[in-house]
Amino acid sequence: MTTNTLIDGLCFGEGPRWHEDRLWLSDMHAHQVLAISEDGSAATILDVPNRPSGLGWLPNGDLLVVSMTDRRLLRFDGTNLTTHADLSGLASYHCNDMVVAATGQAYVGNFGFDLQAKAEFKTAELICVETDGSARVVADDMMFPNGTIITPDGKTLIVGESFGSRLTAFDILSDGSLDNRRIWADLPKGAVPDGICLDAENGIWSASPSSNECIRQIEGGRVTHRIALEQGAFACMLGGKGGDTLFILTSGSSEPEACRRLRSARVETIPAPHPRAGLP
Repeated sequence: MTTNTLIDGLCFGEGPRWHEDRLWLSDMHAHQVLAISEDGSAATILDVPNRPSGLGWLPNGDLLVVSMTDRRLLRFDGTNLTTHADLSGLASYHCNDMVVAATGQAYVGNFGFDLQAKAEFKTAELICVETDGSARVVADDMMFPNGTIITPDGKTLIVGESFGSRLTAFDILSDGSLDNRRIWADLPKGAVPDGICLDAENGIWSASPSSNECIRQIEGGRVTHRIALEQGAFACMLGGKGGDTLFILTSGSSEPEACRRLRSARVETIPAPHPRAGLP
């Protein structure tokens, strides 16, 4: 099966979320948060000077946005943009993707090291931010924690460790802490998980930029579907009217200047075998 292009000409799409009948995403290197309708029309929701990434919503409807390079979690109430949490004292490098639980607790990953400068690899932390903005590290020694999901029962968090080429699961405790760390699935050779999403049959889709594909696996690692793409796949989300459209964010580059020059990023769509489940 081949994908259809919903929208193109983006700089670099990340953090897709299906919310209120639109696909929300961060056009990271254009410094904007967008909401895209199923007809491909796009609205600019916010400008985020320090690069937006992960998105999510608090129980009261306020939007949370990861601001990458200043390591902050921002809060937008529809009118005002404020700092929800300053994570610069906890995150070892640029913050990245995020999932927000039904309780409003946000789990935020970070790079761990300067990837673009090809610095020496270092592991990173996963940070839990409470609804009052207080924050703490709930997992460490993560190999570039990236896309993250929470199962429908709210009891399990699964995060893609990009440099570990694996999906790692945790039990979520009553206070939001994480326990019982374990490998949920290793990705196929040559593939890495960037953005991920969960479906109603407990399958996880991983966008793999290293192999230009989107991969669906079940727990234990068995691959059920692979979608080949023309360029790198950096994130994915299930949504649409029936919840069973897979939105894939692709780009010809992830380097900021090249992204702004080429504007090769697009949102591609393809029917999925099962609808979305859990969070985000």
